[in-house]
Amino acid sequence: MTITRAEVCAVACADSFADAGTIIASPFGTIPSIGARLARLTSAPELLLSDGEAMLIAETTPLGEESTAAVEGWLPYGKVLDLLAGGKRRVMMGASQVDRFGNQNISRIGDWAQPKVQLIGVRGAPGNSVNHTTNYWIPNHSTKIFVESVDLVAGVGHDRARQVGAKYHDVQVVVTDLAVLDFQGPDGSMRLRSVHPGVSVDEVREKTGFELAVDEVTETRLPTDDELTLIRDRIDPKGLRDKEVPA
Repeated sequence: MTITRAEVCAVACADSFADAGTIIASPFGTIPSIGARLARLTSAPELLLSDGEAMLIAETTPLGEESTAAVEGWLPYGKVLDLLAGGKRRVMMGASQVDRFGNQNISRIGDWAQPKVQLIGVRGAPGNSVNHTTNYWIPNHSTKIFVESVDLVAGVGHDRARQVGAKYHDVQVVVTDLAVLDFQGPDGSMRLRSVHPGVSVDEVREKTGFELAVDEVTETRLPTDDELTLIRDRIDPKGLRDKEVPA
């Protein structure tokens, strides 16, 4: 079977949820949603998935289809905040900008007084990034997103977390359409962990607006046959993944 870039990305996202235990998974985006579902069916069977609102669903439903699964719990909005503060949640968010330490911007591009682009605001990024494990998904790796300095800090990076003693800060990885990056570089800076098949280290460097830590870079693992079957037949039979990361 020919494996697509989207499927490699989905498995990399699934690995970020592996062995998470009994926590709420909150993936934002098509590929992270596939990844969370795949993790629940493989490496993280205790993972709790919602219907996108307040219901915890008992089965792993296909992406893009109305859920007919049995409801195994109700999670009112206030309880989400309790779980957030208690660390019982793991998110994979997007980023309009991210810097070498994992500071993330989803609020605005440009000057505070007169921004070029007004985005969605900081939303839950500050609370997510200082209270529980947070990872990022970026479907278009480019110098516009990977910047030397973000225009506004929404999600807190490793440098700022150290300054304020954020005990539960845990930003771990960034998965993109080109690579997987972590924060094992000097002083918690971004390091290139692996490149996807067909991608070179130089290509990732050229599309990153700051110097990456690079030591022993591996190739991102391919999905197993069982994982491919789950992705294609059970999780995403409509092929929505290829719209986010074209084949």
